[in-house]
Amino acid sequence: MNITIEENKNPSQKPTGALGFGKIFTDHMFVMDYDPQNGWHDARIVPFGNISIHPASTVLHYGAEIFEGLKAYRREDGKVQMFRPMENVRRMNNSAERLCLPQIDENDALEILTAFVRHEQDWTPSEPGTTLYIRPFMFGNDETLGVHSVKKATFMIIASPAGSYYQNGFQPVKIMIEDTDVRAVRGGTGYAKCGGNYAASTRAGERAEQMGYSQVLWLDGVERKYIEEVGAMNVMFKIGDEIVTPKLTGSILPGITRKSCVELLKSEGYKVSERLLSIDELHDALVNNKLEEAWGCGTAAVVSPIGELNYKGVKYPINNGEIGKVTQHLYDRLTAIQWGKAEDTFGWTYQL
Repeated sequence: MNITIEENKNPSQKPTGALGFGKIFTDHMFVMDYDPQNGWHDARIVPFGNISIHPASTVLHYGAEIFEGLKAYRREDGKVQMFRPMENVRRMNNSAERLCLPQIDENDALEILTAFVRHEQDWTPSEPGTTLYIRPFMFGNDETLGVHSVKKATFMIIASPAGSYYQNGFQPVKIMIEDTDVRAVRGGTGYAKCGGNYAASTRAGERAEQMGYSQVLWLDGVERKYIEEVGAMNVMFKIGDEIVTPKLTGSILPGITRKSCVELLKSEGYKVSERLLSIDELHDALVNNKLEEAWGCGTAAVVSPIGELNYKGVKYPINNGEIGKVTQHLYDRLTAIQWGKAEDTFGWTYQL
């Protein structure tokens, strides 16, 4: 693709010390526009800054927006690599189809992502656990209040150097099982990575936080019976010799880290089941000490051990509140591949 570059004439000084998450941004951003007459056009890397949109833009009134999240990692040899970026490209196109936003050719999207990250790669930190977080997103900007499929859209990428997710060490978290609010329903937008899903989950998350819990564990929106996902992550359970993760039924985000966990565990001979898991089955495993381990998995945390579940006011410790062997193993294997410390036998990494 023909991508024009406008260099930032006032580059920022690279940050030192604590980075946090999503608070510091690189010097540039990628922008590309869409309309029916020209398709995707005017691809450009420009100085990072505010954008201007019409007050009637579709995104402001009807939530026509999708996004992705992935990371670039600084290897020990100084090179920079991404983790399974084509999976993010494909998921974004699936999200675009669901929200009637224009899709981007897979190869073009990967070329754009690579060009942008290569241009900003000096912002990729090298301290242990740090990464360059990459946020591609797309929104509709038709300048009309009529409800219809999007005719005009903008695709952008911004990036932010991010600190370690586990600033206080790799520790288990406490999760509350949510049985009032629901995140999504089959036939809805649950499998799409769109802002509305996250906005709808905030209320339950705040209630859980007020009670001392990190996130909520969602049940399905139809029967309020089946386990779905944890907050902004997918979830996995070790019940006896079986590792169970909820089946992708259309209301669960198809996580790339989830997919990687399943493929890695299967390659090592573990029994992994992607199936419906009812709250009754999970509760039975809790009270009868059959639930040996539980963890969330997602881009931000990679693997997040769960040390306690709260269901209807009753607290259930998992593995005595300690990190399980499989959980630790998964975290170690995945992060070693992501940072280039171990051989990538799966072909998941993408070096710039």
